[in-house]
Amino acid sequence: MVRTNEEWAALISTKVLDVQKAGKPKVTVHVTSPNAEFARTIDHTLLKPDATPAQIDALCDEAIKFKFKSCCVNGANIPQVTARLAGTSTIPCAVIGFPLGASKMEVKAFEASQAISDGAKEVDMVLNVGALKAGDYSLVFSDIRAVVLACGTTPLKVILETVFLTDEEIIAASFMAANAGATFVKTCTGFLGGGATARHVSLMRTTVAFMPGVQVKASAGIRNFEKCVEMLEAGADRIGTSSGVAIMGEGTSETGTY
Repeated sequence: MVRTNEEWAALISTKVLDVQKAGKPKVTVHVTSPNAEFARTIDHTLLKPDATPAQIDALCDEAIKFKFKSCCVNGANIPQVTARLAGTSTIPCAVIGFPLGASKMEVKAFEASQAISDGAKEVDMVLNVGALKAGDYSLVFSDIRAVVLACGTTPLKVILETVFLTDEEIIAASFMAANAGATFVKTCTGFLGGGATARHVSLMRTTVAFMPGVQVKASAGIRNFEKCVEMLEAGADRIGTSSGVAIMGEGTSETGTY
């Protein structure tokens, strides 16, 4: 169903009121240590523009060792990651429209299709942040929907870039992403300052609760186990981090915000 901007604005206004009335979601978390079950919440991430093939291989080997859920990398690295992870429980995950989200929807859709052809089993896209800030809800929805259709059965995570957004905009973006068919809503790229907060994760969880199966990914600035638990308790199902090894109790955290 195609909705006008005015129709989206009315629906979003109602949703904002519903979320404000609902308050914090009730989440039960039984994680007490960085164990094997916890490791399956981690998307082990390397998105630096200067990442070398050797570093990508090391990322994969770490993910295999700890049985992380995925290795999250730029699209150009997906063929290498797919080959390295073959036969393991860790899956390749590609980012698209990254990190600005300012590509045209047709470009994002093609990028997603190419990543999936190269072996990606999950896709993380950045939505059109400028369109959201301008209240162009029809464009935001169409942008997400185009990538959902390109992904087919491959799960899509929609990065909201919450560091730039008001609570109302976070609710609007989460609501539209769920309606568009996204599998996850995700906090931040980690490239533009700031990071995930428990309050933002809680808002996202409450907003998408109307759509069965839609989950929340917290990413950016998560560099220790305690922060992971905070995000899970706020309603996150998945954690994106470049510090997975340190979180599991080995090595040191990566510098930067992701």
